[in-house]
Amino acid sequence: MKGIFDTKRDSGYMDEIAFRYHFPKQYRTIAETLVGGWIIYREPQRNSGRRAYVATAQVVAIEDDPIKPGHAFAVIAEYQEFDEPVPFVRDGRYWEASLLSVTDPTRVGAFLQGKSIRVIPETDFAAIVREGLSETLAADNAIRLELDSKHVDGPTQELLDLPLVEQERRIEQILMNRKIREASFRRKVCDAYDNRCAITGLRIVNGGGKSEAQAAHIWSVADGGPDVVQNGIALSATVHWLFDRHLISLTDDYRILVSHNKVPSELRTLFAKQMDRIHLPEDVRLWPHPPYVARHRERFSSM
Repeated sequence: MKGIFDTKRDSGYMDEIAFRYHFPKQYRTIAETLVGGWIIYREPQRNSGRRAYVATAQVVAIEDDPIKPGHAFAVIAEYQEFDEPVPFVRDGRYWEASLLSVTDPTRVGAFLQGKSIRVIPETDFAAIVREGLSETLAADNAIRLELDSKHVDGPTQELLDLPLVEQERRIEQILMNRKIREASFRRKVCDAYDNRCAITGLRIVNGGGKSEAQAAHIWSVADGGPDVVQNGIALSATVHWLFDRHLISLTDDYRILVSHNKVPSELRTLFAKQMDRIHLPEDVRLWPHPPYVARHRERFSSM
């Protein structure tokens, strides 16, 4: 089963959409039908939303809200933001088949009233998701995203080589493919940091547009961290190695912490300006999420 979850900024609900989606009781029955299936998050225009489909995820359970009676949470896994938001309507045509029956475009909002959680056909889901991942799956980006033949195995290469229609038919395999997920994460993080190592400031872009900077997870995926830009930081290979081993970390105001007694002496020169703030994305909304930084720093402190 496939569905749509509308998510609004400053909605008043206790959403943390990479992990949980909060909703009132009238949506309980339809939400339960989506357990084990995939959904797409859509931002309506209200509350300064982007009026676009923005991410996909899997619903793994429905749990009662222990604090607010009559409300529940959809427990979320495999959350993945799209490369770019997919516009709600393109060239005058809606992606959702149910909206094609609304002849008056000014009535679409009224039609969706009370449908913040709704089921959509498999074909609609596949078409929206494939469009949302179009940059990652584009052949022109293969080298840049390490989805070329040097970096991917046979099954992954098979998915990448499929024509668009076939990719839509196998969209769940694409969503669950770790190499493709990592490539999407890498693209978004490296773009946010202008392909520059956040700590050394080094920016090198090689053939095919491939950046020497790598996308490091702050809260590791193995420990439950999400594939979102706010959980990523662009780092050169050596710095990435140190960061993953919690030999370096960040303060709350994004300054560098170094475990000097554990970092090899020949590498300490990389952190000569450790009291300076690291290089951060121009868009403040893409800066590392403070709770993720705090989680990383806890491991650093315990080393």
